[in-house]
Amino acid sequence: RTGVLTVHPLEIPLLNTLILLTSGLTVTWSHHSLMEDNLYQALQSLLLTVILGFYFSMLQMYEYIEAPFSISDSVYGTTFFMTAGLQGLGVIPVSTFLMSCL
Repeated sequence: RTGVLTVHPLEIPLLNTLILLTSGLTVTWSHHSLMEDNLYQALQSLLLTVILGFYFSMLQMYEYIEAPFSISDSVYGTTFFMTAGLQGLGVIPVSTFLMSCL
């Protein structure tokens, strides 16, 4: 810690990890419901997956805005913004696609 205030790992990063794991469960639930011709549960679980995806994106945007460092502050800042940005580039299009599937 050479002058860079870091993000506490047990706050938003932990919550986002739990959101991503839960969204994996809900999309699997939706898939199995479709295979069993249970349309109500498939729609319900897919809607929950989309909500979780957009909630994750909003939390990540908040984390970006409120980060006490920038991408140019250190290797920590560069790594943080690059990895979180790549993850966001995956979550947003998938959430949008799943929403169109609804």
